[in-house]
Amino acid sequence: MTRIERIAMSSTDSDSRVALITGAGSGIGRAMAQAFAAIGARVVAADIDLGNAEKAAAEIGDAAIAVRVDISEQASVNDLVRRTLGIFGRVDVLCNNAGVLDTMALPADTPIEVWDRVLRINLTGTFLVTHAVVPHMLAKGSGVIVNTASEAGIRGGAAGIAYTASKHGVVGITKNVAWAYANEGIRCNAILPGPTLTGVAAEAANFDPAGVARLQPIISLNQSIAQPEQMAAVAVFLASDAASNVNGAIVPVDGGWSAG
Repeated sequence: MTRIERIAMSSTDSDSRVALITGAGSGIGRAMAQAFAAIGARVVAADIDLGNAEKAAAEIGDAAIAVRVDISEQASVNDLVRRTLGIFGRVDVLCNNAGVLDTMALPADTPIEVWDRVLRINLTGTFLVTHAVVPHMLAKGSGVIVNTASEAGIRGGAAGIAYTASKHGVVGITKNVAWAYANEGIRCNAILPGPTLTGVAAEAANFDPAGVARLQPIISLNQSIAQPEQMAAVAVFLASDAASNVNGAIVPVDGGWSAG
């Protein structure tokens, strides 16, 4: 019996939920995969870097599978959902976590290609995965979506224009999905991480100095650097029955940054 066959058989015999997590190969997504597995969920660790996704799944064991996905491409997203349903038969929790930073450049200095890439991944990607998963949640009358937005989703001075626009858009997607399906058993909430120790921070070498200088007054208000596990814990709560009446919430997980 192959590992996939063992997973499929065990999922048939279990009431545990299935959590599909994008960007699960590193950072917050990897912590989410581990956190959901820790409470008994079966996990689909999806990432554009299959090697990282496989490492994340291997850390969990037979309760997880790894799938490569490019969330900016509809065909890749549809394949991800088909494979998930083929193995587990359902998706109970969707964590739209995959995303990229911009260069922190000021609006007039932001290259069009940076704008296109960041919006395509962060915003359109979140829509594409949601668009592919929601029909299956509707068919079974339940489901939870947790989107990873950002402090930049509620501020204008925490990132460059592309990232800021994309995360404001994720907040909008969250509220729209929550309202649209509130009577259909589907909840949708978002977490807003502040600075967190993730692999995305490696892109800091590409930051635009003039943009960073202008953003510094807001960035300097931050009081802490979070661990990915702190974000994952809130995602698990929002997906749990304890949050059964929480829908459309935009939850800062920033150590008080947004309170300043």
